[in-house]
Amino acid sequence: MSTTTAPSAAQAAPTPPAPPRVETPFQRFVSEFAASRLALAGLAVFTTIVLIAVLAPWIAPQNPYDLAQLDIMDSRLEPGSVGGAGFTHWLGTDDQGRDMLSGIMYGLRISLIVGAGSAVIACMVGASLGMLAAYAGGRTDSAIMRLVDLQLSFPAILAALMILAVLGKGVLNVVIALVLVEWAYYARTVRGTALVERRREYIEAAQCLALPTRRVIFRHLLPNCLPPLIVVGTMQVARAIALEATLSFLGLGVPITEPSLGLLIANGYEYMLSGKYWISFYPGIALLVTIVSINLVGDHLRDVLNPRLKR
Repeated sequence: MSTTTAPSAAQAAPTPPAPPRVETPFQRFVSEFAASRLALAGLAVFTTIVLIAVLAPWIAPQNPYDLAQLDIMDSRLEPGSVGGAGFTHWLGTDDQGRDMLSGIMYGLRISLIVGAGSAVIACMVGASLGMLAAYAGGRTDSAIMRLVDLQLSFPAILAALMILAVLGKGVLNVVIALVLVEWAYYARTVRGTALVERRREYIEAAQCLALPTRRVIFRHLLPNCLPPLIVVGTMQVARAIALEATLSFLGLGVPITEPSLGLLIANGYEYMLSGKYWISFYPGIALLVTIVSINLVGDHLRDVLNPRLKR
């Protein structure tokens, strides 16, 4: 006669389901951003451009800012030609004998420094004024926003030209001019977001606790205004790079001894009809790729950080 043993309690109890994985906001942002191949491609291209600009002194065949390394006999050489220094000019040379590949690498540094530097400073100024206008309200809000309206009524390129006509050429002067024409975009964006956030319960609680105004603005209000600020800042970097290139092309940007991409394009403009296309063409391609890569990242950041677009 066979007997059966009852299953033990451990064997009979079902295995509890694993708790669902909870993503942090940063992990969710990374996964949503990585869902776009165009955004990833733009980020990869822009990262490569930044690395090339940073490593230019070590990887560039020539220092185009060192006049001792320039040979006028090598001027306007075609792409792939070998110059007097013994190395191949893969993208040709300009009218001063400057290696175009080296000029583009160093020109990217100037363009990125001017674009990113002006965007960061303009963001700090504009965001501070925008939050102050939204939080204070009344006459303060009216005064700041009338100043913003006055700034935005002028075309950016015209305002920058007028400022540089007074200040003169130079990297620092270009940054100052771009800050003065860009801060209003940040102020208007932040004010619109801050007007909504200042009616939230956490702001009312901070005010009931009699916290200092500076702490309420920068510790509580600013973090909740960052998503639209990041999107606008990304777009404004590309806009600042384009504006700097335009100013340099018109002869009011950086000095000729330290050319940016815009000045490199301007140097070869008069030689286009004579067939020396590479002097302007390759810097133009570098400028186009830089701006497009930033815009691809900025467009997807807007989609990820804007909850209304998610709906």
